[in-house]
This record gives sequence, structure tokens and C-alpha cells, in this order.
Amino acid sequence: MATGSATEYVQHHLEHLKIGEGGFWTVHIDTLIFSWITGLIFLGLFYSVARKAHSGVPSGLQNVIEACVDFIDEQVRDSFHGPREFVAPLALTIFVWVLFWNLMDLIPVDLLPNIAMAMGIEYLRVLPSADMNATFGLSLTVLALIIIYSIKGKGFGGFGKELLFHPFGRNPLLWLPNIILNVVELIAKPVSLALRLFGNLYAAEMIFILIALLPFWIQWIPGTAWAIFHILVIPLQAFIFMTLTVVYLSLAYEEH
Repeated sequence: MATGSATEYVQHHLEHLKIGEGGFWTVHIDTLIFSWITGLIFLGLFYSVARKAHSGVPSGLQNVIEACVDFIDEQVRDSFHGPREFVAPLALTIFVWVLFWNLMDLIPVDLLPNIAMAMGIEYLRVLPSADMNATFGLSLTVLALIIIYSIKGKGFGGFGKELLFHPFGRNPLLWLPNIILNVVELIAKPVSLALRLFGNLYAAEMIFILIALLPFWIQWIPGTAWAIFHILVIPLQAFIFMTLTVVYLSLAYEEH
């Protein structure tokens, strides 16, 4: 695919299909495309199974979907003690969507970029969760929900009091330190969510790229071993992102 040294090969694989010359307004088209594709697969799959669901003996796919829904619902029930009508579907969406993002890393690293090259597209990255823009976009949505659920659970007054009086008390001299600590804590939550997912999947993508530099006849040995290990990492990262989201919303909703 990419000619030249190993460094050029790796750099080529890490370059996005994008609009813009860099900076804040650069749009990574490949991240958007594969995020939409995986999202539509998720919606289509669950919608199709829901339409065909029946009370008789379920199919294998229906069993998997129902087990996933029950598992997520149980996790939300244990972690979130407020109204779950929105939080449970949100948790399911985050878990499955991030899972599908991560599964893209199991596609051979040269397959889709080579197809893109044949179509005249020079760069293509297929793993949305290895793009910090995607992980931060998802975590910023979680940040907005944390603020919304803080206000929903405590009211504007309760949310404001928590910012002013927690953790050091009501002394006016401590209001500014309280606000600073609460803002730092609020920002740290989406930052940790985004960087954890990005860091793990970026490292996994990099290892697959380095394995692809090996001679073809030996690639399958480390490639298969890393893929088997990575199959354990893929759902774990989706589960961590989902669980922390639910925990953060629960902490935001409950009074302290």
C-alpha cells in the first residue's frame, strides 16, 4: 500500500481522510463515515430483531440481543437510582456503538485502505475510537448529560449550592476553591472517558500496523495472538465507557 520505509508506512496508516488543512476546523471524513456505518448497523440490527421477536423459542441472534439488553438494564438498575427511562437506552446505545467502533480494529489493516487507494482515495482510517475527536465528541455528550441530570435531580438552586458549598462548606472565603475543584472534577470526567478509550484503541491499532510490517508468512502468528487478546479488550473498553457514564449520571442526579 504505502511505499518507502516502515516509518512512512505507519504514518500513512495514521493519516485521516479529512477536509481542512489542520487545526480546529479540520473534519475527519473517515471517522464520520465509519461512525455512521456502525451506528446504522446497530440500529438496523436491533430494529430487525425487535420486529421479529416473539414469545416462542427465540433465535440465536434474538437470544444474544435479549441477553445484552437484560445485562445493560441490570447494570443501570444497580448503579442509577433515579428514573431509568432514558439512562438505560443511553447505556445500551453507548455500549453497542462503542463495541462496534472497536470491532473495526479487527479488520486487516491494509484491506479497506487498499480498496480506498484503488478508488483514488489516498488516506483512510477505519477505527473511530482511535480518533480523539470521536472519543471526545462522545464524552462531551456525556458531560452535557451530567450537567442536565445535576439540574434535573437537584434543581438549579441545588446544583448551584453544590458548586459553591461542596466540599469545604459554606464559608464565603471557600466559595472560589469549591467552584474551582468542582469545575476541575466536572471536566476530568469526560477527559478521562475520552482518553481511556482513545489510548487503548490507538495502542491496539498501532500494534496491528506494526505486525503488518512483518513478512507475510509470519504475520499470522503474532496477528492471531494479538487479535484473540484484543477480542477481550474490545467489549471491556465499551463496558467501562458505559459503566462510568451511568455512574457519573447517578452521582450527578443524587444529592450529596
